[in-house]
Amino acid sequence: MRKVGLTGGIGSGKSEVSRRLVSLGAVLVDADAVAREVVEPGTPGLAAVVAEFGEDILRPDGTLDRDRLGLIVFADDGRRKRLNAIVHPLVGERMQALVEEAPGGAVVVYDVPLLAENGLAGLYDLVVVVDTPVEEQVRRLTELRGMTEEAARARIAAQATREDRRAVADRVIDNSGTLESLHAQVDKLWTELA
Repeated sequence: MRKVGLTGGIGSGKSEVSRRLVSLGAVLVDADAVAREVVEPGTPGLAAVVAEFGEDILRPDGTLDRDRLGLIVFADDGRRKRLNAIVHPLVGERMQALVEEAPGGAVVVYDVPLLAENGLAGLYDLVVVVDTPVEEQVRRLTELRGMTEEAARARIAAQATREDRRAVADRVIDNSGTLESLHAQVDKLWTELA
């Protein structure tokens, strides 16, 4: 089994890279998807988050209001650290279970947004960073996800810098160009991995 850590800042195009790798044969373990799973209604994770941040972070249907929680934690480093202390161990356990289900000899791609921030590069055989200029990230977040510029910049500032991510990279995929250019880079990477 080959373990590949895939990371990049918010709005960098990491999801497109992971989709392409899966289409080529990789097994994906998506930390964001797992992070949503461990705080679904009825889970111990959601109960712990509510205990820390209060009932106001829930929608009327009992699901986590991620936008409301984001406004809290991306404005306060201490509160973000408390959230991470609750969610990260649960995410780690679930991700390990998913890896154990992968077939032997698989290329397992871990989509981990906070790989650089949490010093996780050493866990992988290869670290791939999807790199995008900050102004392009802001454009994508405001135009494609409907964030305000202020919210987009706060999310970007809360993550590792481009330089910090590039420092842990074994491979850098430049996603400042076209989708075709991105796919060509991913296809080339796959020939090295498979």
